[in-house]
Amino acid sequence: MNPPIRVLTVITRLELGGAQRVALHTASHLDRDVFDAGLAWGPGDVLDEEARALTDVTRFEISSLVRPVSPMSDLRALAELRSAIRRFQPDVVHTHSSKAGVLGRLAARLENVPAVVHTVHGFGFTPLQSPIGRAAFFRAEKLAARWTNHFVAVSRVNLDRGVELGLWKAEEATVIRAGVDLDRFRAPGDGLGARRRLDLPEGVPLVTQIGNFKPQKAPLDFIRAAALMAEEVPDLRFVMVGDGPLRGEAEARAAELGLAGRVVFCGWWDDVPGLLAATTVSVLSSLHEGLPCSVVESLAAGVPVVATAVDGTPEVIRPGINGDLVPPGDPAALARAVVAILADDQRRQSMAAAAADGLDDFGRDHMVRKLEELYRWMVGSNPC
Repeated sequence: MNPPIRVLTVITRLELGGAQRVALHTASHLDRDVFDAGLAWGPGDVLDEEARALTDVTRFEISSLVRPVSPMSDLRALAELRSAIRRFQPDVVHTHSSKAGVLGRLAARLENVPAVVHTVHGFGFTPLQSPIGRAAFFRAEKLAARWTNHFVAVSRVNLDRGVELGLWKAEEATVIRAGVDLDRFRAPGDGLGARRRLDLPEGVPLVTQIGNFKPQKAPLDFIRAAALMAEEVPDLRFVMVGDGPLRGEAEARAAELGLAGRVVFCGWWDDVPGLLAATTVSVLSSLHEGLPCSVVESLAAGVPVVATAVDGTPEVIRPGINGDLVPPGDPAALARAVVAILADDQRRQSMAAAAADGLDDFGRDHMVRKLEELYRWMVGSNPC
């Protein structure tokens, strides 16, 4: 019998997000007849306890692994990651997120790990950064690409963009969708219970956005759009799920625009399927994405989605069939698209009926099986 393939998954932080869910599910669901799993992350976020509960995963909490660039912390994190690699002796190191992607791949190179894979959940260099910052992050990614045997992109557009930028060749990357628990969201949720918990009237239409309150998600664009929607649909209510540095500003802007009492800021919500069962239209106002899991979750729950046409989002939303796409940074267009769906019950019901179609490639178990195939291939043929 062959010895197990040892895979160490590395991610910066375990906040509530798609990349974090991917890392946790991969580490915890690899076939234990074939793989031994390890997980390394920087502690201090909401999913830490979920990671610590993975008793069949070798866990490494990298205390110095933090998101901001910090030379001293980064050097300590690199040393901690090298120590974790020496202890676990992985055949494959698989990194996620920008900081862990650079430090994890460097540590793997320095420790002579046979195979290194990195998943791109959207690029670390973004339009929101200053030209100097964007150039620095691009150079770091370009350097880390030299230490990478294979890349995984969660969307086709990200894979093609990496080729255009010279980060990898087409044959060095594979599209594997970020996996979602489709069965959980396809099952009927307790929409009435969610409305009662959030003190929302029964029967009124509800627009929901799920995502952190960071510049990437453009929560202030959602608030501006909500104000325009509210003018057109007087009984409309809104829920924003998540937290982050822009939450206070979003709450203040909602009050300024007369939305007090109509927008519920519920933080990270423990029953998203129930909330989606209460939702009429789901929205995502992001300025950039890899491929947003919240969109897939909403569609799996049978909720039409209006989202910005950025990165991988158009690969899951089919305009006029399961939702609509609008330009990023255009709250008025976002509002018009949502109001158009709300105003046409037949169209909305048709979208809801089609929402969950064609999502099988986005299932989390499908994702794990595709990653297992990749790991086996890398260990067996190791192309670099």
